Amino acid sequence: MSDLDLEFELKRLFGFSSFKGEQKKIIQTILNHQSVMVIMPTGAGKSLCFQLPALLSPGTTIVISPLIALMKNQVDVIRGISSSDKIAHVLNSSLNNTQIENVKKDVIGGFTKLLYVAPESLSKPSYVSFLKKAKISFFAVDEAHCISEWGHDFRPDYRNLKSMIQNIKNNSTIVALTATATPKVRDDIIKNLGIDGASHFKASFNRPNLFYDVRPKTDNIKKDIISFLKKREKKSGIIYCLSRKSVNQLSEFLVVNGIKAIPYHAGLEKKNREKNQDMFLMEECDVVVATIAFGMGIDKPDVRFVIHYDIPKSLESYYQETGRAGRDGGEGYCLSFYSHKDIEKLEKFLSNKSVSEKEQNLSLIDEMAAFCETSMSRRKYLLNYFGESFDEINGEGAMMDDNMKNPKKKIKVNDEIILAINLIIETKEQYKIKDLIACLTGIHSNLTRSHELEKNKFFGIGKDHDSIFWNSVLRHMLVKKMIFKLVESYGIIKLNKESLDYITHPYDFYITKNHDYESSGVADDYKYKLENVLDEKLFSILVSERKKIAKLKGVPPYAIFQEYSLEEMSLKYPITIDELKNINGVGEGKAIKFGNSFVKLIDDYVKENGIDRPNDLVIKSTGSNSSLKLFIIQSIDRKLQPLDIANSKGIELSELISELQTIVFSGTRLNIDYMIDEIFDDDQQQELYDYFIDSQSDELKLAVEEFDGEYEELDLKLYRIKFINDISN
Repeated sequence: MSDLDLEFELKRLFGFSSFKGEQKKIIQTILNHQSVMVIMPTGAGKSLCFQLPALLSPGTTIVISPLIALMKNQVDVIRGISSSDKIAHVLNSSLNNTQIENVKKDVIGGFTKLLYVAPESLSKPSYVSFLKKAKISFFAVDEAHCISEWGHDFRPDYRNLKSMIQNIKNNSTIVALTATATPKVRDDIIKNLGIDGASHFKASFNRPNLFYDVRPKTDNIKKDIISFLKKREKKSGIIYCLSRKSVNQLSEFLVVNGIKAIPYHAGLEKKNREKNQDMFLMEECDVVVATIAFGMGIDKPDVRFVIHYDIPKSLESYYQETGRAGRDGGEGYCLSFYSHKDIEKLEKFLSNKSVSEKEQNLSLIDEMAAFCETSMSRRKYLLNYFGESFDEINGEGAMMDDNMKNPKKKIKVNDEIILAINLIIETKEQYKIKDLIACLTGIHSNLTRSHELEKNKFFGIGKDHDSIFWNSVLRHMLVKKMIFKLVESYGIIKLNKESLDYITHPYDFYITKNHDYESSGVADDYKYKLENVLDEKLFSILVSERKKIAKLKGVPPYAIFQEYSLEEMSLKYPITIDELKNINGVGEGKAIKFGNSFVKLIDDYVKENGIDRPNDLVIKSTGSNSSLKLFIIQSIDRKLQPLDIANSKGIELSELISELQTIVFSGTRLNIDYMIDEIFDDDQQQELYDYFIDSQSDELKLAVEEFDGEYEELDLKLYRIKFINDISN
């Protein structure tokens, strides 16, 4: 078919004037009956690579696809360019017997050019006998990463595709396509489909128009999302959550706050799901809040932002989901909220998996966490994961992430690099990053004990630096290709020529230290990343007012309003008590008790300086948090112990104490003396009172250091709640 004018056919069938990247070469290879392996990012035109040759080849192309929504969308696209709906069909469990017979008739009659099937359909005897009679041009395996157990979306049905395809038609041309594949996954796809001689095509994974941003996930995440959305009114976006419950709660919260949002998850009735999907595509709503299934095959080019309310299970998932933004080359903002608690939840979900499956998934989660915590170029880190190099200074889109926009100070680590390399040599290249860090910092774990690593001369040799520092060093070494991960051994670190040469010929090696997300409250590392810069002059005025009131009341300044509350006031300029109530850490009680002089100062300042205030100050609640707050208050009135309250609501003790803190710090008075009396004796309580009344900061880390580990951090947090309650509520 080399005599075909492919540009002419592209224009005639799809209306495009030219091909993207290597599309033309891929199509020519398929038309010459050669198998191909295609790795192309979302939005690069992957589907066209098999659709155009399917339309130009005699017979029917069988497209194997994992999701019904993806099939439906692609069939609609192909039918949209043809005068007959017979040109493309799906053959799956969504059809009744009459519809199945009609599909078979169209395929045998030669009317159908593309037939979309689920992998399990190819094992049904009735479908197999029918397909054996059909004239098949080639097989296209879409989402081919599902075939690999090393991928992020392994599906056992995909493992049998080679034998299924051979059973229907031997020596078939096979086109394997995926938008996300690490080198290990790519090799697995080729091996399992039996296409060793296939031509390989790999487009760049770089999406230079996408801006990557990771922020700490705090108790105010919903407010943060509202603030983000209010600045992007009438723009289309997707918010991903891990659970259906979160999808329902967040979409309801957004609607209450004036955002045109709809939910999408597998728990909705099919007709509601389809209706919501169509509403998003037809721009009858702005935001869809969804579980990860949404977006597979949804070709909406002008999605302007993708938000991850919960961190995905892998970097492959992250890349695929963020890839749904800016497919037209326009703006695409990718915002993720990260906390270590989310990582712990993902790890808990794996408790019932087999050892090998658990290890594989833990390795994927570890890479996702490392991406969030890194302070290097996010684009460089992401592309390196997919086996692609990137110049973080001059590369296309180099400045399009939070870390490059707000770079951290670089640290020279020549000696530490040599130390890490020598440790890996000494321990015979048999440990993962977390084990190497434990050895360097002298932290005991089950593995260090069972392997007697504490007897190793390197154990604790790097304890002058914390684990975050050593994680940064090793991750930078990985990205610079000085060490590599053995994927099939679940992430064991190996050396190479580059690392061994470094010992004898060292050169200056600089890193930036990873972000610390485990600080209490808002992560310190991220204060400089606030989307708006706080008004330093107003902040100084408010600090002075707080100091004046604190002196008058005889209490520490933080007992009036905490520093982060003053920072938010300097960003949002609340000028009424109602607006002040919505500032983080204020609430109704404190707003009424201390707020009048603050809103008066802010109002005067706004008028004097002609300031335009943001329009997202008043955030409405759906009432779900109110019911939990009421339950906690009633339980405390009944003098129930914290663990009993937490268990009755199915939440962790740490979550309950955080809720208590939110209630009390917002100005509601609670009597938790009975809880404190269970933990601390009178002398201890007096010691803690003296510390907090004299301290200029209520930061827990400082208190833990002051008492040198005498008290648990959670217990100190509970006492601090009592202290704030007693002196300021």
